[in-house]
Amino acid sequence: MEKVPSISSEINKDLMSKITYKNFNDVSPYFYKLITEWMSDAYKLFNDMDKFLIMIYMINTDFEFYRRNNLNIKYEDFYNEKSLEVPKIKLSKISEDLGIPKESVRRKISFLEKKKIIRKKGKQIFIDRTAYEFQKPNNTLKNLSQMLRAFSKILKKENLLDESFDNLEISRMIKNNFSFCWYQFFKFIFAYCFRWRKYFGDLEIMLIGITIAFNSVSTASVKLRGVESYIDKWREQILQSNERGINAMSISDITGIPRPTVIRKIKNLIKLNMISIDKNKLLYIKFDEKSLKETSKLQNETINDLSDLMVRVFNQIRIN
Repeated sequence: MEKVPSISSEINKDLMSKITYKNFNDVSPYFYKLITEWMSDAYKLFNDMDKFLIMIYMINTDFEFYRRNNLNIKYEDFYNEKSLEVPKIKLSKISEDLGIPKESVRRKISFLEKKKIIRKKGKQIFIDRTAYEFQKPNNTLKNLSQMLRAFSKILKKENLLDESFDNLEISRMIKNNFSFCWYQFFKFIFAYCFRWRKYFGDLEIMLIGITIAFNSVSTASVKLRGVESYIDKWREQILQSNERGINAMSISDITGIPRPTVIRKIKNLIKLNMISIDKNKLLYIKFDEKSLKETSKLQNETINDLSDLMVRVFNQIRIN
């Protein structure tokens, strides 16, 4: 017989928010790693992040359906399906929620239809996983688990958890509650991309900026417990530098964005006074007062959303 969960086992949302702000420096390397690699993987699939966002926006309607009907779909069960039926969605709705111009949404959906990723069968619409280079989100699951593991140690220190969890435990619990957890993750991603797209104008410049930011975070004597070997490999094989800066070629290799595009976007970031370049053409984060004030507000909104993601996922995987 399973034990009935108690109300006191729920983590309070407001308290979680305070703890997230207080400890964000400790969590930020894991967060930047999660976001940088997710955005890079998203870009590389179609060489266009917006096409990927539109596709997962449509997939997320299935997760919404599962939630509405109190259904919990496990990781393996969800990915055993070769195609997913999705509802018909107005272009204006996708445009509004993702911040992508309506005509761009139309063109990108047309591309996905020509590639037979979106296909119609009578009045039904399907996402066909056999039509593109489909991979399970194992890397995102690993990175999300590492971030939650780091935060579980903080919650234990704050006496909100009796014990912290390791990566494998968290990964297993997310897989067992996959449709709920991935709905919350996509909800975070959509808000994150919408916010920063509005500020920068596009997501490529955002990806380049956070790649530089992650390099600055990871080389500023911030140790990622349990993933030091990954950081060492990152520095030696990708960044090819032990300095805090990163060059345009490395950014292109990491993100998949063509080098000429990276160079063009870097010039925009320099004009925005958000990054600097040294004599060795290495780039690093350097805000002026104006850009720091503007982005601090957006960063606070991101931390609020991150806190909401973590409290919902922790409560789900612990209580269920």
